[in-house]
Amino acid sequence: MRAAIYARVSTTGQGQSPEMQVRELREYCERRGWQIAGEYVDAGISGAKDSRPELNKLMADAHRRRFDAVVVWKFDRFARSVSHLLRALETFNALGVAFVSLSEQIDTSTPTGKMVFTVLGAVAELERSLIAERVRAGVRNARAKGKRLGRPPSGVDADQVARLRASGASWREVERQLAVSARTARRTVAERGKIHPASTPVTD
Repeated sequence: MRAAIYARVSTTGQGQSPEMQVRELREYCERRGWQIAGEYVDAGISGAKDSRPELNKLMADAHRRRFDAVVVWKFDRFARSVSHLLRALETFNALGVAFVSLSEQIDTSTPTGKMVFTVLGAVAELERSLIAERVRAGVRNARAKGKRLGRPPSGVDADQVARLRASGASWREVERQLAVSARTARRTVAERGKIHPASTPVTD
């Protein structure tokens, strides 16, 4: 079994070092008789970032099938959120790569680990559903209070734009005279129903 180990600390110095994580991960692989195919260490990198140099390299090597398992010290050393963790686990699952977290004692190569993976997926799906429902409730509440949703008003006088166009002014001339982009002027008039957008090209 070829294993990749991943470690991360947010800051270097002040007593923080990835070496403790790396040492425990090495010892774990040795106990299981796994060969370490690669060590990926992000030092001084915030866990709030999805994109980290060594994590990106690990994910790329996973697609190249350079190892059979990924071993981390703790979930929060690897992923910034449940959804981020789940996306990575789904990728590993599709590639046939096991995932082990020492602190949480999770190993997706075992039946128990696979069950935990399923539970995490259900929790993430519930989280997405709750967020979507809160957004819909917020929209309904705003509409009930008479608030206008969507793009804010451009501040362009649609009647003035329509008059300039009716006098033969091109969109570029409208742009110069009103100090707004031709696209904004065209959209404003179209939204007011003065001119159909399909019949008024911006390029003239």
